[in-house]
Amino acid sequence: MEELEMQVELVEKWIASGRISELQDFLNEQNISDVEELIDELPEHAALFIETLNINRAVHVFSILDFPTQERIFKKLSATKVSELINEMPPDDRTSFFSELKGDVVKRLIIMLSPEERKEALSLLGYPEDSVGRLMTPDYITVKPHWNITRILEHIRRYGNASETIDVLYVIDSEGRLMDDIKIRDILISDPETKVEDLIDNRLISLHANDPQEEAVNVFRMNNRVALPVVDEQGIMLGMVTIDDILWVANEEYSEDMQRIGGTEALDEPYLDVSIFHLVKKRGGWLIVLFLGQLLTFNVLEFYEDKLSTILVLLMPLIMSSGGNSGSQASTLIIQAMAMGEVTLRDWWQVMRREIVSGFLLGLILGTLGFFRISVYQAFSDAYGDAWMLYGFAIAFSLVGVVLWGSLVGSMLPFILRRFGADPASSSAPFVSTLVDVTGLIIYFTVATLVLGNVIVA
Repeated sequence: MEELEMQVELVEKWIASGRISELQDFLNEQNISDVEELIDELPEHAALFIETLNINRAVHVFSILDFPTQERIFKKLSATKVSELINEMPPDDRTSFFSELKGDVVKRLIIMLSPEERKEALSLLGYPEDSVGRLMTPDYITVKPHWNITRILEHIRRYGNASETIDVLYVIDSEGRLMDDIKIRDILISDPETKVEDLIDNRLISLHANDPQEEAVNVFRMNNRVALPVVDEQGIMLGMVTIDDILWVANEEYSEDMQRIGGTEALDEPYLDVSIFHLVKKRGGWLIVLFLGQLLTFNVLEFYEDKLSTILVLLMPLIMSSGGNSGSQASTLIIQAMAMGEVTLRDWWQVMRREIVSGFLLGLILGTLGFFRISVYQAFSDAYGDAWMLYGFAIAFSLVGVVLWGSLVGSMLPFILRRFGADPASSSAPFVSTLVDVTGLIIYFTVATLVLGNVIVA
């Protein structure tokens, strides 16, 4: 931290005195992550840093910035630097950047691309938003099955600089169909006369251009790959997706899910970059829905008004919190399992059976504690009179029912949302809690009425 502060002071001194050449030498010697930290510390000079860096390093630094920062910098760059930057950006990073911009801005930038880059950019932007096609790069190395190792190495030396990675080479046939992939390690340790077809193991894993990006994250995670090929419906290779892009997607998905689980719409920008109005708009919708849901509690209490006793009312928070907590637990577990690919739609029945058993056991544990609490309180205060045991059973049975119901609702709601094409994370903890609160009261007062009978005093 002290080193960063010293660098900031030094950079500010160079800028103030106009010693840009020294600033340029310094920036070009830093890691791109170090330059990114300087941009965070000195956002007012971010555009100057990008202008000063050599184009290759400027592209790498720009690519790791979040979009709001990229947009602020872009507005301050010279036309020449803008043209250099977008022409030198990797196709996948450029597509990601263009996807966030407004349509008229994208049109102006596309005109600045070279004919070849323009064709490439329009092709990638033609894929659906949040599809694998938006992530892929057409910069990769292909080989033919009849080539030997010597020819492959010559091919890599000639075209390797144009590829995003040479860790993996792709074997295609004469029509461009993907046959297999080969790790560079296998190439380097093989005999020079070995042919590609002898290295093929037919364990190809590929993505389709129209696959959701979320699915690609799971494929990468399950198969431990640094890059995966992308094909069309006919198996023609279109590009590849690298692990760095997948990590960005995974981070965005995680952030969105955490925000939705917390009961708010996903923020499109970092928290501190979001305006107060936009923040209120994102949070207000869910709060209104939850508020209207809680209003149903009034209707439930009104319906059972003539059967309420002071004791039952005082014990209400115990029931409501237990049901809401069990539902929130279940929904969070299932949403996480879905995100990790551990649970799919066809597993709903298995999940339901597990939640029935676990919900019943959890309810039994809390019900026992509830009965014990009333027993102890009665022993010291005689608060429940001669009917204390009936109150104990009413609370115990209610807790079993409410916790069981909460577990079922919390676990099944993500499946229902996924079935209808919605994001399971929308079944957030506050939403589940509100739903279970209202229905839990119905269970509570119904059980209490059946158990206590004439003991209830209005």
